[in-house]
Amino acid sequence: MPRNFKSTAPFVKPDPRFDSLLASKIVNKLMYDGKKSTAQKVFYDAIDIAAKKLADVEDPVEIFTKAVDNARPQVEVRSKRVGGANYQVPREVKRNRQQTLAIRWLVDNSRKKKGKPMAQCLAEEIVDAYNGTGASVQWKENVHKMAEANKAYAHYAR
Repeated sequence: MPRNFKSTAPFVKPDPRFDSLLASKIVNKLMYDGKKSTAQKVFYDAIDIAAKKLADVEDPVEIFTKAVDNARPQVEVRSKRVGGANYQVPREVKRNRQQTLAIRWLVDNSRKKKGKPMAQCLAEEIVDAYNGTGASVQWKENVHKMAEANKAYAHYAR
């Protein structure tokens, strides 16, 4: 897709182990205080744990790719002010925002799980999303339900 603006941010580079842009985006979302090597270790440990739990899958890239795909929202609601009233207007989500939201939900729901190492929490969330269950997929379904409930206001979308 052509970019119609000049960005000062460099493009995301593929990660060293899987040579995957998606993996590198997840690592960047996991990262705290610029500590990328720590975030990579957490992510790679999580993928190793997930691969053990999902023994029937031979490709680890497929695990986190399908997990993100299962957590992707197709529609979302955005607030729109019309005549003094705020309406929740359902809108389609662009492909790169779908991916960004899915990654954000996976990482955020992993961070909410306390009492275990982050790699363990992330692995559980990835396995759950891979299987179509878990907090991230539940979040997506709630967003879809909200959009369905507010489809009467769809004509307010630009």
